[in-house]
Amino acid sequence: MDYIHDLRKVTGPRKLILNCAGALIIRDGKILFQRRTDNGRWGLIGGLLEMNETYEEACLREIREETGLEVKLENFLGIFHNHDMVWSNGDAAHVLSAMYTASIVSGEPRIDEESYELRFFGKDEIPELFAEDHIAALDAYFRGVRYPLPQENRYRGAGK
Repeated sequence: MDYIHDLRKVTGPRKLILNCAGALIIRDGKILFQRRTDNGRWGLIGGLLEMNETYEEACLREIREETGLEVKLENFLGIFHNHDMVWSNGDAAHVLSAMYTASIVSGEPRIDEESYELRFFGKDEIPELFAEDHIAALDAYFRGVRYPLPQENRYRGAGK
């Protein structure tokens, strides 16, 4: 998260617009959730984009870092907003989250320093979530929203 740390050195905690990518990782009809170390609350797996990453690249990186899983992104759920995200250190943001569905290709979930716990929950077991973008993504998923994966612009030519 070097980009975000560098940005925060300049802006301090003031509210910024930040981009995020995450996924509903589904196994046997259940969704993987993370109980986070920064706030002790439950959320979906994902995180902030680094410089020059696409949403898909960030999503796959965050899942790998936070769970140890290799996944395949299956569907695009949409862009969801968390208008008033505030981290425990006081940093504030309006977070725009590109959310996907994903299936596990390999690995078993394992926690990292950002997680107290990783657990699969069925629809009727889902704990209270901390972020409005996660709640909205789940709602879209349970309403049957599924879009094909967008073709992200990966051209990094002359303006690089």
